[in-house]
Amino acid sequence: MRAGLRPSCRFVPMAAFQRGTPPPVWLQLRSAPQPPASLPHPNFSSLCLTWRWALSPLCPQDGTMGFSSELCSPQGHGAVQQMQEAELRLLEGMRKWMAQRVKSDREYAGLLHHMSLQDGGGRGTGPSSPISQSWAEIASQTESLSRLLRQHAEDLNSGPLSKLGLLIRERQQLRKSYSEQWQQLQQELTKTHNQDIEKLKSQYRALARDSAQARRKYQEASKDKDRDKAKDKYVRSLWKLFAHHNRYVLGVRAAQLHHHHHHQLMLPGLLQSLQDLHQEMACILKEILQEYLEVSSLVQDEVVAVHLEMAAAVARIQPEAEYQGFLRQYGSAPDVPPCVTFDESLLEEGEPLEPGELQLNELTVESVQHTLTSVTDELAVATETVLGRQEAVAQLQRELRNEEQITHPRERVQLLAKKQVLHEALQGLQVALCSQAKLQAQQELLQAKLEQLGPGEPPPVLLLQDDRHSTSSSEQEREGGRTPTLEILKSHISGIFRPKFSLPPPLQLVPEVQKPLHEQLWYHGALPRAEVAELLTHSGDFLVRESQGKQEYVLSVLWDGQPRHFIIQSADNLYRLEGDGFASIPLLIDHLLRSQQPLTKKSGIILNRAVPKDKWVLNHEDLVLGEQIGRGNFGEVFSGRLRADNTLVAVKSCRETLPPDIKAKFLQEAKILKQYSHPNIVRLIGVCTQKQPIYIVMELVQGGDFLTFLRTEGARLRMKTLLQMVGDAAAGMEYLESKCCIHRDLAARNCLVTEKNVLKISDFGMSREEADGIYAASGGLRQVPVKWTAPEALNYGRYSSESDVWSFGILLWETFSLGAPPYPNLSNQQTREFVEKGGRLPCPELCPDAVFRLMEQCWAYEPGERPSFSAIYQELQSIRKRHRNQASGTYSSSKSQRWEFLT
Repeated sequence: MRAGLRPSCRFVPMAAFQRGTPPPVWLQLRSAPQPPASLPHPNFSSLCLTWRWALSPLCPQDGTMGFSSELCSPQGHGAVQQMQEAELRLLEGMRKWMAQRVKSDREYAGLLHHMSLQDGGGRGTGPSSPISQSWAEIASQTESLSRLLRQHAEDLNSGPLSKLGLLIRERQQLRKSYSEQWQQLQQELTKTHNQDIEKLKSQYRALARDSAQARRKYQEASKDKDRDKAKDKYVRSLWKLFAHHNRYVLGVRAAQLHHHHHHQLMLPGLLQSLQDLHQEMACILKEILQEYLEVSSLVQDEVVAVHLEMAAAVARIQPEAEYQGFLRQYGSAPDVPPCVTFDESLLEEGEPLEPGELQLNELTVESVQHTLTSVTDELAVATETVLGRQEAVAQLQRELRNEEQITHPRERVQLLAKKQVLHEALQGLQVALCSQAKLQAQQELLQAKLEQLGPGEPPPVLLLQDDRHSTSSSEQEREGGRTPTLEILKSHISGIFRPKFSLPPPLQLVPEVQKPLHEQLWYHGALPRAEVAELLTHSGDFLVRESQGKQEYVLSVLWDGQPRHFIIQSADNLYRLEGDGFASIPLLIDHLLRSQQPLTKKSGIILNRAVPKDKWVLNHEDLVLGEQIGRGNFGEVFSGRLRADNTLVAVKSCRETLPPDIKAKFLQEAKILKQYSHPNIVRLIGVCTQKQPIYIVMELVQGGDFLTFLRTEGARLRMKTLLQMVGDAAAGMEYLESKCCIHRDLAARNCLVTEKNVLKISDFGMSREEADGIYAASGGLRQVPVKWTAPEALNYGRYSSESDVWSFGILLWETFSLGAPPYPNLSNQQTREFVEKGGRLPCPELCPDAVFRLMEQCWAYEPGERPSFSAIYQELQSIRKRHRNQASGTYSSSKSQRWEFLT
């Protein structure tokens, strides 16, 4: 009996399910036997069995409706997203309602306590009587009821309300993760199944036409010299056609496998994982509501009746049937497009080739052998990836099993994050299995074809065989012993796959027009289109850039006050706009400049002046990347060196999959740092935009971030060192203030420390430059560091140097508390309320009084009452000077005595 769609609402050992209760999906996956690992390269059928085994608990087989069978269409995806939004709104409503209940119970308990205090004044007056004793007991029981209700309110706050907030956060993360994975699956399917195949077909048609034309010329040639020349062209066209035919066959096979995996395994697996997690969350929500009712339930008959009704409503929650109504309303048959097949129309104009069969003859034997070697290497890497992901899944399952044994059933919400990671790991395993299967199928096609050949010679090309026999020995003598054309071509093909050796450095005196494209001053690389207008200022100004995401080169020209963009056409290794083609883009641009010909007859645009690229622009080849040293919002951060002088650098990368507007935000930091030069501001080395991925290259500050430095080195720091470092921060911020730059994210984590303990301001990703020094932000607070942000910025989105001063006060507090988190016991919302009511952070235990007074000035509620960074820097210099003067004397204050061990 299969129960993959009916997860249990309690975590119990596997043995309990073996007594008759069906185990949940995740437990079936965790305890299911692993496939044998003795076959490193299984055949295709065994791979399919492996996939079926991996997903057998995820795909409904008993006719029960599920996400994997009913929501595979785009309409189903939209319905799932709407359902997730609706459920999140419902959970938010529950949370607000439950928080109001906690507040009401606290107020009610307080009123009862106040009543008890008021009645206590009349006790003991007058003679004792049964009525007075009864009344005293009533008053006493009222106080007991007050304490009980107050305890209930605290239990509600720390129990169901807290768990509900955690459930909402996990639900939001699940929504984001599902959307990203669905989009990635669709993009990969579109690329493999549509874009790559269409490109191969287009190239196939072109090569078939070329081959047919070369064949006609060869057949029509009458003279020996013309016939030999036509024969050479015909042989080359055949080689290109056969080689591309093989690529097309392999591409079709890969697309077929990807199509099968996408619609039969990966997409249903993703949806079933989503359904399992949603049902698990529904089960947890049921337990939260049950706990809420148990804590808040009272004993009066009228209240009991109400709670019985609510309890019945909660009891009606059945996680396994939670989404049946949703499925009945929005479920639809999977919209599976027809699988790609070999397009036999491609053979109508070309050679008599077999559809779907690899061509193995004297022209292609070496390319097939080398392709097999390449595919085998890729398959080995893919198999290693599969094994690694299988081990990761097994490790997550073991960890989850151990945590389940020590976790109370009511605390299951704490395990949701790890369960979601497990489901994501399973999905990643399916993607790796798909890649492995595609390579395995291609390897089998190539290997089977070569095994058919055996140790013998490859078959000749039939159409050339007769011609080969017709060449007499006397004709060969007349040719002076020239090597036959076919042998020359075979030698050329073999040369393609010989190992490449390093070439000597190029000559220094190379004409500008012969330099590669990336060395041309007017080539700007992957420059966003929105930035072109800023660089082109006069009519006829031009530059060449790479189109983002399309792998095309674009000539951008300013004409009649508007930037115009022309895609440089590339065909037959020639580049053109209109008219003649040239072997390289620099030759094309040089011709257009010298001849002053219009780019196109219709536009009439003439090139006038090349706009050189920014002096900060580096080539990717100028860098030697080291190991990964961190990860940011946009991508990984690596250490590295400049090839020119071995300068150590930090390289921030931007993921290629990010949309253009996000990449523009990534480059915002470089735009700001280009203008600044200060010893306490991290230095920009350059940017790499010539190709993807885009890099920002900065000086490498090897001491790490200031926050980690405080927490690890704080016990050994002297007071004069701390004063010097906050003075460095103030000096850097004073410089930014003079440049009308608003940092917006000043904190210890965003400062770097050199090996000589010099502090540098870093991370300008949120920074803005405004002429009046004031920046008005719009949008939510999802990325705003609330505990470091000034009240006016949180309330009105108004950022200024004064708001940076507030953040600097928090930085001071972090420094002298040696890296402690600010407002440690408050959430972001509680922190906002605390600050609005006038609350501020207390003085750190070892902080000098003068520094704490400076903190309090930085935390003035009104921005105009805060000191400028210039005043802050001067005050810190004065404090530092006084400390040096006192260091040799006797401390009079107790706080100075506490700092004595640091001086």
